[in-house]
Amino acid sequence: MKKQILIASIALVMVGLLSACDNKKEEPQKPAKALNVIYMIGDGMALPQVYAAMLATDDEMTFSQFPYIGVVDTHSASNEITDSAAGGTALASDHKTKNGMVGMNPDTIPVKTVLEVMKDQGKETGIVVSCYVTHATPATFYAKVPKRSKYEDIAVQMAETENLNLIIGGGMKHFNQRKDSINLVERMENELGWKVYDTLAGIDVSCKKYAVMANDNHMPKAAERGDFLPRAVKTALQTLDNAENGFFLMVEGSQIDFACHAHDSAWMMDEMMDFDYAIQVALDYAKEKGNTLVVVTADHETGGLTMIDKAGKYTNVSLNYSTGSHTCLPVLVCAYGPGAEQFTGWMQNRDIKAKILNACGLENISDTLQENEGLKIKAVKVNHDSYQKN
Repeated sequence: MKKQILIASIALVMVGLLSACDNKKEEPQKPAKALNVIYMIGDGMALPQVYAAMLATDDEMTFSQFPYIGVVDTHSASNEITDSAAGGTALASDHKTKNGMVGMNPDTIPVKTVLEVMKDQGKETGIVVSCYVTHATPATFYAKVPKRSKYEDIAVQMAETENLNLIIGGGMKHFNQRKDSINLVERMENELGWKVYDTLAGIDVSCKKYAVMANDNHMPKAAERGDFLPRAVKTALQTLDNAENGFFLMVEGSQIDFACHAHDSAWMMDEMMDFDYAIQVALDYAKEKGNTLVVVTADHETGGLTMIDKAGKYTNVSLNYSTGSHTCLPVLVCAYGPGAEQFTGWMQNRDIKAKILNACGLENISDTLQENEGLKIKAVKVNHDSYQKN
């Protein structure tokens, strides 16, 4: 009897040990944290622009490579239809603001952007665009002005910021053809520690603070500027690759918006493909490194683009624009890499900053002014009475 009890006891202990081993094996692993972030914004790009480009090419576009896709509400604090200043501010920070305002809440109080938080955490930072470097979307990541049209003020803030390691785009005239006659390029190089270039050729990628302004105005159209945007992304990644604490890079496909304002479908397709090539550069880097989050979204839709058969036969697709301005259509957000699983479902544009920081294992460090000021942004309601009934 004692022998049977002993055997039973040993059996119970063995079962317990095996169960403990199994439980240990089943313990969930902590999710990997992103060391680097590449945040890509297609200005004016919603699902219609994406799908129009897909229809126009025989090649697979990058959007089908993203495992996580969500939907983003773009309305601003003042309007159902946002502009790029308010849309960019929301994407860069926790705040919806009034149209036309850059890096400020509706009470003109500066807000802290995801780029600034990343810099505070010791990461290197960069911006790559195909418009002015002082234009609304890039400016929302580093500047604070009540009106987006204050390009020369934004240029001064860019020159004086400690939050940027590199910036690439156009808009040289806001630095060296100014109304106040100040040559900001000379000041940047002689006093503020920048190297300033007017071309991507010959850049010292080991330099930790440089600006490339490759045109006095916006960069030329994609058909004329060639592969400037994807090459600029490659150049930025070469510079940021060895950042000890990782990096944050914002890339904008700026002229999708310009083309849709102009109802120029050929231009829009060129810009979409150009942005797609830039996204592929980012995805290739992320797939190789394994520690990089890539987030692709937009600030708003432009043009009210639809794809219709004008004859009503459901056969021949034509691109149709319903407005020369922006619309309130929601936009896509696509994500790849550590933390990408957060970017699904319906979200507000101001939610993205917190998701990016969480992916990096960082607390959502907002500006304390948000709590102290107690922002009161009323929900925007659509005036249904203004809609035409079919």
